[in-house]
Amino acid sequence: MPPKEKAGGKSKQIQASKSAAKSSGAKGARKKWSKGKSREKLNNMVLFDKDTYAKLMKEVPTSKVITTATVSERMKCNGSLARKAIKELLSKGLIRQVIKGHCAGVYTKAN
Repeated sequence: MPPKEKAGGKSKQIQASKSAAKSSGAKGARKKWSKGKSREKLNNMVLFDKDTYAKLMKEVPTSKVITTATVSERMKCNGSLARKAIKELLSKGLIRQVIKGHCAGVYTKAN
């Protein structure tokens, strides 16, 4: 039986080049810590002024979907003020409740 020829010379070269690349570029390839995402601070109102209250009474009852979040975003007021405004609109009969959850409700315009 004749002696075997050297096989796998190509794979040895590839392995050697990979190990050389690992040892030389290990410090350069480290993952950097990302800076956390920062949201901008909302400066929402805690009390309605006359202009905003008039806008609330005019615009919100004509909306198709009324939630605490939509009122807060549109009127630039905080969430508790938006909830109170929705309660007031509901008591006046300008909006009606569609879905009632334990923490949030969905309202729509009264027909």
